[in-house]
Amino acid sequence: MKTINWGIIGLGKIAHKFATDLKSVEAVKLQAVASRSAEKAAAFAKEFGAEKAYGSYEALVADTAVDAIYIATPHSFHKEHALLGLQNGKAVLCEKPLAMNLKDVETMIAVAKANNTLLMEALWTYFLPHYQYALKELSNETFGKIIKMEADFGFKPQIDMDSRVFKKSVGGGSLLDIGIYPIFAALSALGMPKDISAEATFFENGADSSTQMVFQYENDVEAHLRCSLLEETKTEAIFYCEKGIIKINSRFQEPTTVTLISEEKEETIDFGYTTNGYNFETHHFNTLLRQHKTESDVMSFDFSKKLMRLLDAVRSQIGLSY
Repeated sequence: MKTINWGIIGLGKIAHKFATDLKSVEAVKLQAVASRSAEKAAAFAKEFGAEKAYGSYEALVADTAVDAIYIATPHSFHKEHALLGLQNGKAVLCEKPLAMNLKDVETMIAVAKANNTLLMEALWTYFLPHYQYALKELSNETFGKIIKMEADFGFKPQIDMDSRVFKKSVGGGSLLDIGIYPIFAALSALGMPKDISAEATFFENGADSSTQMVFQYENDVEAHLRCSLLEETKTEAIFYCEKGIIKINSRFQEPTTVTLISEEKEETIDFGYTTNGYNFETHHFNTLLRQHKTESDVMSFDFSKKLMRLLDAVRSQIGLSY
């Protein structure tokens, strides 16, 4: 099996989790890491055993030993850094959201196709065993058709307007950072809605502090979604079906459990996770790369475009622009 040499651009909290899980993936090597701070890159490389540490992203993409790049910079830089990788022939796994709007997503996909190079949005939840299990149960209509769903994601970080989470200029705020997960849950389970309504609250700098959404589908099916940087919420995804409930338990977007509830019994399934969960998307990406694929059959270009179309629609409804 060909060893895939990885590079990481942007060395924050998520990059640390990604690099930790990379150690559990077979036939990979952390070849290089890059930060705008050479000192930060050197410390990260030492911690995770990377071969090279670069003080610029341009130097990393010029490294001929690097096969694939994981981009973990703030949202507003995803397009720029993904294009940098793609135009230098590197396969790109880019953190969600893929870009700031649909136009930028379409540009990234066009460049990936023009360069015949693999690009995938790193929405890791899609590849987690518990989430795939829940989707399969819904698809099989184990409890009949979905009649309603609810999904939320809320936490209360310390207010720091210089932090990426709050800074509007880099895509901070609740919607793009965490609201993408409830929206993803609705899209992956129910598809595109026929109508959307949304309302939001805002911080003084114009970034959204919380957003509530209702997606309406055929046959009066609704998805009630919300995200918040003002309060801790259960962060569950609950699918109410004709004959029972499928509930993805707290922190539904990361490794967790699934509870099946019917009139006869209630059963919680534990998937025995031993990692942060980033290894599953990495394994999928590596398989695509070894098979010389340029698009994922799970996190497809079409799915990423639909996801961004929904995010754009919600932003339009709440009057949020970057």
